[in-house]
Amino acid sequence: MPHATDLLRDDLSSAGFSVDSLSALWGVDAAAALHRGNRLPAQRSLTALDGGGRLGTLATLFVLGLAVSSERLEAALPRLGLSGAVDLGLVVPTGDEVRPLLDLRPYSFVDSLGAGSWWIASDLGEVALGTAIPEGHVLGVGGASTTLSGLMLQQRVATVLDLGTGCGIQALHAARFADHVVATDISQRALDLAAFNAQLNGVSSIEFRLGSLFEPVAGEVFDRIVSNPPFVITPRAEGVPAYEYRDGGLVGDALVETVIREAPRHLVPGGVAQLLGNWEYGVDSGGLGRDGLDRVAEWTTGIDAWVVERETQDAALYAETWIRDGGTKPGTPEFESLMAAWLDDFAARGVTAVGFGYVTLRSASASASAGAPLRRFERLDGALGRSEGGLGVAIGASLEAHDWLSDADLVAARLTLAPDVTEERHYWPGDEDPTVIDLRQGGGFGRTQPSGTVLAAVVGACDGELSIGAICAAIAQLLEVDADELLDEVLPSVRELVFVGMLTPGS
Repeated sequence: MPHATDLLRDDLSSAGFSVDSLSALWGVDAAAALHRGNRLPAQRSLTALDGGGRLGTLATLFVLGLAVSSERLEAALPRLGLSGAVDLGLVVPTGDEVRPLLDLRPYSFVDSLGAGSWWIASDLGEVALGTAIPEGHVLGVGGASTTLSGLMLQQRVATVLDLGTGCGIQALHAARFADHVVATDISQRALDLAAFNAQLNGVSSIEFRLGSLFEPVAGEVFDRIVSNPPFVITPRAEGVPAYEYRDGGLVGDALVETVIREAPRHLVPGGVAQLLGNWEYGVDSGGLGRDGLDRVAEWTTGIDAWVVERETQDAALYAETWIRDGGTKPGTPEFESLMAAWLDDFAARGVTAVGFGYVTLRSASASASAGAPLRRFERLDGALGRSEGGLGVAIGASLEAHDWLSDADLVAARLTLAPDVTEERHYWPGDEDPTVIDLRQGGGFGRTQPSGTVLAAVVGACDGELSIGAICAAIAQLLEVDADELLDEVLPSVRELVFVGMLTPGS
């Protein structure tokens, strides 16, 4: 006899409950408004369509969080039925209607294996509840979720640990590239929902364990660790909600520090950990400035580390962002009280700003065999490039490039210009020579690399035929300059261009 989740899967599939179908149903503008937390345009579109059929019923109930008639639900879920939906904890009857107990919506993505889609259940948000969310709220797929899944390395491995799985979205992504995934969380409700999502989407390779941080995997090691930890810096003060999905219960950024320091102990040689995090900027007791990235560097001693800071927010803006995230509206006494608690906490600890970014760690043994360790701490706040399969493909390529550079004779290397690189030149009116030359990357981190005429000439000649040494010798002869000096000038930039993926080693 089919399991109830199998019946639900069949119903969702036959109703066409997908991201593209919903966008077509209520239109692009309504979809954008819904993303901003405004469901009225989508609701009006469905009303104009006389409910929108089975798809409209499911969307009304599980995406908009509105009640529908029992009759409509029976028609929308012909295999599972109303009683099955009640048994699964999806809805609760109220008279002749049913109202949702969970948010259930389609989710789509593209990685190196191609396009995919799932249905993801989570707790109802503030729009559906009409109030601030409770502290035990299990979050669905948000911006941080899609960011981390996009960063995830995509080479096949045996084991992955998803630390703090929440609704299970990272574990599902990891399962596409791993034989076995262990997903942990401090919340039993989160684990229950994550297990439901895995079963609903037919993924059986995930094991769920209850516990805090690395306690459920004590003594175990993994090929890869992914984590969207509860990194939000929250005052430890009475009356401040401690949301499980974002608050690790520690002071300041200590939760992120703990994860970064402990992760290498749970990696196999050469294993990689990837996580998101916040870190504090400020002044110490002696009045000296504390740089956030410098602090992260101190947490990563003895391992390969690549940290990309994407954003910084001043203390007030950071507090406002996360108070709003919990559903408390500005201008209310509750908002003012929470704002005061946040600012008091930051002031007491000398915090002036908070950074956010991506952390990639690799066990030290990998770099020991490859030469110099990887130590990059950089700020990249521009628009990301468009990488086929996601940014994780580019990150994996950069890790491989670092190892190749550690062993390669760069002078003898035959390099090829990546197809996504373009050159941009700026001239003063009437001048023959450019004043600025920039190399721009279409994929990866969307970097812009300043370049002089010599480096631009070297890069332009990289077609895989001639070595870097031969190219530099030919350019030096044309310019009538010393070849060794020209080579010394461009090699550091060439090395950087290889790491970031603008130049690639030939076969």
